[in-house]
Amino acid sequence: QVQLVESGGGLVQAGGSLRLSCAASGRTIRLDAMGWFRQAPGKEREFVAAAGWSGDRTYYADSVKGRFTISRDNAKNTVYLQMSSLKPEDTAVYYCAVDFLGPGSSRREDDYELWGQGTQVTVSS
Repeated sequence: QVQLVESGGGLVQAGGSLRLSCAASGRTIRLDAMGWFRQAPGKEREFVAAAGWSGDRTYYADSVKGRFTISRDNAKNTVYLQMSSLKPEDTAVYYCAVDFLGPGSSRREDDYELWGQGTQVTVSS
C-alpha cells in the first residue's frame, strides 16, 4: 500500500523560500499524477499545484503562479514543491496527494485518492 510523507515545512520570513518534499513508499508513483494542496487556519483546503506523470505538464493556482514550482523525480519516487517569494498568506498546512493514473490537470480534491499527513509552513511578516 502506498504512503505519502511530506517534509520540508517550517518557519520562514516573507520573501524567503522553502522546498517541500513528498516521498512515496510502497509502490511507484511514476505513472500517477501528483498534486499539492494547502489549508490555512479557518479556511477550506485549496489546490496549489499539480503535475502529470512525467512532470512535463504542470498546473498552478493563480495565487502561486510564478512563485511556486512543482517537480518530480520518479527515480526517487518523490515530488517537490519549490516555494519562493513567500508571503504571510502562504501560511498553511501543505498536503501532497496522488491521483492514480490521473492526467495531472485536476484541481479537485475528490480526484485525489491518497493524501499525506501534511507539513506546516509558516511565513512571518
